[in-house]
Parts: sequence; C-alpha cells; structure tokens
Amino acid sequence: MDRTNKVRKAVIPVAGNGTRFLPATKAMPKEMLTIVDRPVVQYAVDEAIEAGIEHIVFVTSRNKSAIEDHFDDTPELISNLHRAGKTVQVSELERILPTAGSISFTRQQSPLGLGHAVWCARDLIGNEPFALLLPDMVCYGARGCMTGLMDLYSEVGGNIVAVEECDPEETSKYGIVGKGAPVSHGFAVTQMVEKPQPSQAPSNFYLNGRYILQPEIFDILANQERGAGNEIQLTDGMLRLSQAQAFHAQAYEGRTFDCGSKQGFIEANVAFALARADIGDLVYDSIKHMVLTHEPQVRAA
Repeated sequence: MDRTNKVRKAVIPVAGNGTRFLPATKAMPKEMLTIVDRPVVQYAVDEAIEAGIEHIVFVTSRNKSAIEDHFDDTPELISNLHRAGKTVQVSELERILPTAGSISFTRQQSPLGLGHAVWCARDLIGNEPFALLLPDMVCYGARGCMTGLMDLYSEVGGNIVAVEECDPEETSKYGIVGKGAPVSHGFAVTQMVEKPQPSQAPSNFYLNGRYILQPEIFDILANQERGAGNEIQLTDGMLRLSQAQAFHAQAYEGRTFDCGSKQGFIEANVAFALARADIGDLVYDSIKHMVLTHEPQVRAA
C-alpha cells in the first residue's frame, strides 16, 4: 500500500461519560460544554475540516444524541432567526452545518477504552489512512494542529503523531515519545511510553491527541489485550504497529488545553475569549480586576 495515500476521513471519539464534570454532564454530553460560544467538539471538527478532511466518523454511546442534533439542520430555528433579522447567527449556523453525507455515527456499546473506540470505526474508515482527533484536547494557535500533521504526512507517509513539550518533572501525566532523527517538519519516533516516571522518560515530548494512523491499526486493536485501567489502550496498539511501520512526530507550535479537566477547560475559555475581537478587551479588563482584588478563601481543614 502507498503510505502517502490521501487522508480523507477522521475519527472523533465522543463516547466518554464525562464524570469529572458532573453534575453538568448528567444530562448533557461533555463534548457539548461550551468554550465561549462553541461546544468543545466543534473545535475538533473545524480543525479537521481546515486540514482537508472530507468525512468525519463520530464514535458515540448512549445519551449522546445532542451531538448528532448539533450537526443536523434546524429549519425552524433558521426560519425564526431570519424573521428576527439575526443574519449573523444564521451565517454561523450555516457555516457549521456539514454537507450531506459527510458525517457518520457509530456506537461504542461498552466503555472499553480509547483503543476500542477507534476500533469501532473500522468499517466506516475501511482500508485507508485516517486522522484521529481527541475532542477533549482543544488546540489553540495560529494554525490548526492537524494541518501541520497533514503536511508532514505528505512528505514521509506512515503514521504521524502531534506532540508538545511538558515540564520534564510531569512526564508521568502523559504518553511520552522518544525523539529520533529529524525530518523537515518533525522527527522520527523511537519510543512510546505511557506515563513514565521522569527518570525513565525518553524525552519530555507528550502526545497531545492528534494522530494520522494507517488502517493496520484496526487489526492490532481487534486482539489488543487490556492495559492500564483494564481498558484497550490506543498507545499499546500503536506500540505494536510501530514494530512494522514508521512513526514520525511533529511538535505543535500552539498550545493544547486538556478540556477533560476543569482547569484546562477554564483556561481554554479564557484563552479563546481573550482572542475574540468582540469581547477580548472586556474579558481582559474583567479578569485583571478579579485577579487584583482576589482574596484566597480561608477553608476549614
């Protein structure tokens, strides 16, 4: 197979329960929590489309119908907005509406981990390379992270991962890669280690949730043994794939917010709000005032 076959499809796993955000996620998918005025999942979709993706596969679970509704047409709402003269809102809703047949949904019936969620998309992806975007990891920068991966893929083919540098003392929080020989826009991956202690980490480059993978990963995940958390881990499958195929990494030149954590979610809201022409200055002044007048609460032991 030509390892530089065009990447046309992307997988976006949205099956998680979002327990870290309860009670907010009791009746609403965590992916529909908003960063300013767009749900978290919309940022991943926009990034994929910017990179040239033609078809998006969502891996869902029960109680995720709000995600399907978000990417569906809403004729009554559009009509009401037109009558009210709210053309800006109409334009934004039309912008995010996918073209007919360009998105698919498949179920992950059991919560068996990220590797299993990716495997659930196998029949919709078929025998071709695909992009994988973890929606909780929201990328913020002048250029989409996946666009950069596509550029590197067009040069070297194979499997591509996006990485960022973390504090060397915090490698135990991430999947870490080993840095090998440089290529024009990245470097060869020599190792992939899940949450190593600082003394055992091959580098401080961590996987930030953006990948281009070859379809052979599906056969590997089909018989992948359960790993950390008693789940089928994608990293374990990639390790096996790396024994037969090359992996390269590109360091993202922006910043990724882990919106699966409360801190990351709040930081993302602040960063995206500050970048907005319509509210950025107001938000800056408000945050500045809150910081200057903030007094830490005295909590009982």
